[in-house]
Amino acid sequence: MPWLQLKAHVAPEQAETLEELLLAEGATAITLQDAHDDPVFEPERGSTPLWHETVLTGLYDDLEGVDAMLERVHQAWAAEQPEDPCPEVEVELLADRDWEREWMDDFTPMQMGERLWIVPSWHEPPEPGAVNLHLDPGLAFGTGTHPTTALCLAWLDALAITEALDGQAVLDIGTGSGILAIAALKLGARRALGTDIDPQALTASRDNAERNGVAETSLGLCYPEQLDDAEAFPIVVANILAGPLVEMAPMIAGHVATGGRLALSGILENQAEEVLQVYREQGLLMDDAVTREGWVRLTGRRPA
Repeated sequence: MPWLQLKAHVAPEQAETLEELLLAEGATAITLQDAHDDPVFEPERGSTPLWHETVLTGLYDDLEGVDAMLERVHQAWAAEQPEDPCPEVEVELLADRDWEREWMDDFTPMQMGERLWIVPSWHEPPEPGAVNLHLDPGLAFGTGTHPTTALCLAWLDALAITEALDGQAVLDIGTGSGILAIAALKLGARRALGTDIDPQALTASRDNAERNGVAETSLGLCYPEQLDDAEAFPIVVANILAGPLVEMAPMIAGHVATGGRLALSGILENQAEEVLQVYREQGLLMDDAVTREGWVRLTGRRPA
């Protein structure tokens, strides 16, 4: 069945209203994207941060009734916000395609390091004897495809090969889908603790843990403020953004045990030196940056 794609450029204060009006008219799969590729830094819990200019996109299946639908949206907008003109909604006809199947076809097993594979839930593992982490890409918190996640997964895999991960406790700050914490457990860690400011991320992490047969007792999940300030971990990983990494440096570094290892990612190349300097000031011995597609992973160790 062909679809109509609805697209509008909106200011942050307009997004919620237009989204609600389009959904009320039968639009489906509304998404919000940045129009200029500007990062959104750590938001307040429960908030929905938007960019200065946001692209709102949705799908609509009534090809004959779209003009009448948009007229009703404009009338409803005028009634709700008479002083603010309704954003222009562009309409484009999309060819009849199996969108779900195309998405599934695009997400295939990916090797991270030497032994670790990220495997979509509908695929058979390419190497059954490898360490296979099963994920569902319907979760919007990380599937391993982004360079920052891939860099961290490769680092964990390398630790496992040298047995540096065996039996250790791991702290995953900004856990998202739980991919790094779960990977660490499957690679030999004894226990992992994942933190995130988003309650949906914690739910996604628990779902993925169950999908991978990870015992609830092996993976703890909490909000950052619930961390025990005195607890230190032999392995700490934080895949967030450079701004929060700098701001949270005392807390993150404070959880690295004596002799412990740290990996940081979510950092652009031109931000790496600032982040390195901040963590050196926290007493960590930092390594040279590792780069992939413009993104950087920084690793270090607290001296014994």
